[in-house]
Amino acid sequence: MDSAFDLTGRVALVTGSSRGIGQSIADGLAEAGAHVVLHGRDADRLADTHTRFAERYGAERVSAVAFDITDEPSVIAGISHVEDTVGPVDVLVNNAGVQHRVPMLDLALEDWERVLRTDLTAAFLVGREVARHMVPRARGKIVNIASVQTDLARPTIAAYTAAKGGIRNLTRAMTAEWAGANIQVNALAPGYIHTEMTQALVDDEAFNEWILGRTPARRWGTTDDLVGPAVWLASEASNFVNGQVVFVDGGMTVVV
Repeated sequence: MDSAFDLTGRVALVTGSSRGIGQSIADGLAEAGAHVVLHGRDADRLADTHTRFAERYGAERVSAVAFDITDEPSVIAGISHVEDTVGPVDVLVNNAGVQHRVPMLDLALEDWERVLRTDLTAAFLVGREVARHMVPRARGKIVNIASVQTDLARPTIAAYTAAKGGIRNLTRAMTAEWAGANIQVNALAPGYIHTEMTQALVDDEAFNEWILGRTPARRWGTTDDLVGPAVWLASEASNFVNGQVVFVDGGMTVVV
């Protein structure tokens, strides 16, 4: 591997990495040499993922932590635990999130607030706490997971769209405040990715055809499609890339 992309010796925390996109990104960071800290809400699923990663990369290169990303005291305790027991966090990937599909006229306030809290406020909470350790060290990488909904909107996902639009400017705000401390903050914006969470959409024949027709690449993305860009943004190869949103969407956001 080119040394600019080598993550050997780096500690990388990926929230929501017990499955899906987060797991694939964590896998890619581990392949690049990082010590990966897995995170998830489901204790059994997290333990299973940790076991599989430890078998593949060695127990000394994989850790796991569980904390509520929407609860400030839990975030503070969780990051402190990683810093104290694993080592300084060099890379943070803010990946954990939720979706809620309902027409906006029927969207309950509590569901709006739950999605915003999980998909936007949590990225602020975890990012701020990690940066409190990164800034004095004058180094670090933060990758926020955005979406094509950072730029686009479609019916029934208003809260998610608002949250992912907010991720763009949260990434810029973090850059404005922390780039001077040699911290690069960027976002990855996946297109429609075939995961467990989107399986129902893939199985919907009309929606599947719409996605294939709307995407110049004529296919759904895979979680593996996000690995290369994530490794780049986590590595020294992106040391002068600040505040950007990198769309990994098969061209969806550049055509009408």
